Amino acid sequence: MASEFTPPTSFSARRKWSIILSVLLSMVAVTALVVMANYLGSRYFMRFAWSTQTRTQLSPQTLGLLKSVTNDVKVIVYYDREDKIYNYICDLLAEYHLANPKIAIEKVDYVRDAAAAQKVKDAYKDKLTSPEDKNLVIFDSGGRTKIVPGKLLSDFDSNLEQVQGEYRHTLKSFRGEMYFSPTLLSLTSAKPLNAFFLTGHGEHNPEGQDQSGYSKFKTVLQRNYVLPDSLQLLGTNAVPADCNLLVIAGPQTALLPIELDKVKKYLDQGGRMLVLFNERSRNINTGLEPILADWGVDVGHNVIRDPANSSDGSGLDLIVSDFNPNHPLTTPLLNSRLQLALPRSVGKLKTNKEVPDAPKVEELAFSGDRPFIDNSPVPENRPIPLMVAVEKGNVKGVFTERGSTRIVVIGESFFLNNHYIDGGDNSGFAGCAVNWLLDQTQLLQGVGPHPVTEYLNRMTRSQMQSIAWLFLAAMPGGILLLGSLVWLRRRH
Repeated sequence: MASEFTPPTSFSARRKWSIILSVLLSMVAVTALVVMANYLGSRYFMRFAWSTQTRTQLSPQTLGLLKSVTNDVKVIVYYDREDKIYNYICDLLAEYHLANPKIAIEKVDYVRDAAAAQKVKDAYKDKLTSPEDKNLVIFDSGGRTKIVPGKLLSDFDSNLEQVQGEYRHTLKSFRGEMYFSPTLLSLTSAKPLNAFFLTGHGEHNPEGQDQSGYSKFKTVLQRNYVLPDSLQLLGTNAVPADCNLLVIAGPQTALLPIELDKVKKYLDQGGRMLVLFNERSRNINTGLEPILADWGVDVGHNVIRDPANSSDGSGLDLIVSDFNPNHPLTTPLLNSRLQLALPRSVGKLKTNKEVPDAPKVEELAFSGDRPFIDNSPVPENRPIPLMVAVEKGNVKGVFTERGSTRIVVIGESFFLNNHYIDGGDNSGFAGCAVNWLLDQTQLLQGVGPHPVTEYLNRMTRSQMQSIAWLFLAAMPGGILLLGSLVWLRRRH
């Protein structure tokens, strides 16, 4: 009888070992690729920002600053993690850490982690002295500490929006980089700069805590690593040799000739000066007007109203959104708004003669195209300049003690007082003006508020229930049904 037929095995031993070897080699190859990708990523990391609305893309100036940081810096995000901008802060600081690993990030939720919050309070008890010290970003390097309050980091729309029975503010912009980079610079630089406020002529008081005071502007200077002080130019007092910036904020009376001579000498030596006028001094000559005219600046003795660009149509304030797009001071502000109160016109002096080595004067910001000058309408489509920037480098063969002269002249001083500086982007403008005057370009170009676009998906209760059934029942049920059909087919 013939022997029973035995079918051959599906795989020979040789083929089994070949498959096993192939699988092992594939695993080794995949592992090698993963290791190489991580190695190359750690050595040659690069990130591309595809969206213009990104809130974490760092400016070239900040990246340059981060490359220069060699000290270890600890950043503590002392924040309620349910706060609307908490994730914005953490995401941005993660970019700082990726750009420079010496910047270490620690997150402390004072609401949910009482033990960690107490440790922070104990470590910085000389800084955190009030129960209201919450939602802060603390920078610490070698025992030097700077604190950025969270309320400075965001700009919310003032109009409340009702959504499903609740009122909410809309986040317009995030200002983290504007404040984090100057703070980082102040901790890692050796010597701060000095700004002196001229006093004695009714100027805004840099120490004043009232509405007209400039204590908040003083804080802006300190955040940008500039130490403020007061100055009088009477008697033998001259502008100090270590004065990096002279601030004349809203003088109400005329300066004496001896004071004007010292201001003129300071500018001729390459000084930096911020001058702010206001409507209260429009009927007097402070003595600064002729000096500024020598530098190509025309200061108007008038009041500019613009009802079409006023918050309530009265024209008592002026919302400025038209900026010079080509000047480094205003480039970060192109998507911003300033809120001014009855400004005076300040523009480039019109002259028919060309002077060799003349200073460069550029108008920075303008009213709308239908303004009024002293209640008289201006021809349509003729914006009025409200501020200028002046720059003059060293003349060839002539050495100036302080370098190149820079001046910013503004026809309004109230917009930087304690009452108005938090309105619009006034505080951001103050920082840009100071940094341009002091040539701190790493804190200037491209470091403006990051606009935020919020996308809100509104659904009714029945639509929410339909979505819930779709994800909880329909989709899992469909996968289960498909799997059952495959199982039944293979079974038979």
